[in-house]
Amino acid sequence: MEHNNLDAASGDKFNLNGNCSPSPEKQSFDLNHTKNIDDISTPSELKFDEDFDFEDPQISEKRKEIERCLHSPDTVNLDQWQHLARSKGGLISDDYRKVIWPLLVGVTKDEMTEPPSLDDLSTHGEYNQVVLDVNRSLKRFPPGIPYEQRVALQDQLTVLILRVIIKHPNLKYYQGYHDVAITLLLVCGDRASFPLLCRLSCGAAAPLQPFMQTTMAPTQHLLNYMLPVIRRADPDVADCLDKAQVGTMFALPWYLTWFGHSLNRYSDVVRLYDYFLCSPPLFPVYVTAAIVLYRGGEVLRCDCDMAMLHCLLSRLPDDLPFEDILVTAEKLYLENDPEDLEPEVAALERREAEIRHADEERMRRRREAGARARAGRGRAAAGWRGVTSLAAWLPAVTSRRALLATATVLLGVYVYYRPELLFNR
Repeated sequence: MEHNNLDAASGDKFNLNGNCSPSPEKQSFDLNHTKNIDDISTPSELKFDEDFDFEDPQISEKRKEIERCLHSPDTVNLDQWQHLARSKGGLISDDYRKVIWPLLVGVTKDEMTEPPSLDDLSTHGEYNQVVLDVNRSLKRFPPGIPYEQRVALQDQLTVLILRVIIKHPNLKYYQGYHDVAITLLLVCGDRASFPLLCRLSCGAAAPLQPFMQTTMAPTQHLLNYMLPVIRRADPDVADCLDKAQVGTMFALPWYLTWFGHSLNRYSDVVRLYDYFLCSPPLFPVYVTAAIVLYRGGEVLRCDCDMAMLHCLLSRLPDDLPFEDILVTAEKLYLENDPEDLEPEVAALERREAEIRHADEERMRRRREAGARARAGRGRAAAGWRGVTSLAAWLPAVTSRRALLATATVLLGVYVYYRPELLFNR
């Protein structure tokens, strides 16, 4: 698939494949101004970029451009911030993201209020589930962080999530929401991350709102747009996925967490967030399609089996070229408007409904056949129990006279049918 350069018209010349170099300056860890995780080189489950003495000259130029904009923010409009976030290399450093991410979604300083304590929120109905999920998110925390700071950061994450669902009680917490929240918290701190997460969670165009409904049906509907996009771009890959009936479940964690749960490289996660924060709500689905298409060769070489393909696709390689993938996703979005895809998505969902109905009908008939078989075995067992009961009952009630009379009758019947035994001599 050919990739077009989205920034060619604007003179963009940056050529970085997801490796955002850290800021040269070292900062102390502060829970309200989180240290740039790229600066930490302690081994962990996450793979962080190493510090290099040499920085790509193109990235150095972009860094200077960002710093000029931050020095005079009143002279910079939203389009310029979005261009910096979407162009190759993204926003480079968490020092810049801390300031620019809130600007991308319209958060003001007046909204960055002091958070309440965890004790004030511990009576909420979702408290226990949120705490469980937060405790399972240790790999998303900076490696080597002291225990006391880790506990404080976990508490901040719990407070952040509960504040949002308390402010917007119509939203339902979902597992994976904490992966988005921790990314915002690590970059922006606890004050700015709250209004930022609210913007992403509530509103007509809020990208996370479909995930926070009473059922996952809205999420599944949106994720279904991935399959027509793949089919239009590469019918062979689409046919393979369709034949294996792999569906879209392999990509559900990607979509729900904006890839935060599934990627090992922190720099890849924040690079994608740079792009998603200034893109249409459905854009992560197009990134999902672009990843599948990029791995199309692997898909076609894999056995056409649901379990095999699901296992292959659900595990994202660490070396995905996300700059190229983002360019491909943007091209796919421009060529396949979501409104144009609606008839294909509707047809896909009708077919899935028919398959589900056929499966349910087959299972119903199987259950009924099993019930009839069990009933038949029950009647046979009941008949046999009747015979054995009669055999046990007869000796107790049959007198010698009754036995003699019965024998006489049986002998008479036998002689009636076989008289030659007595009269042919």
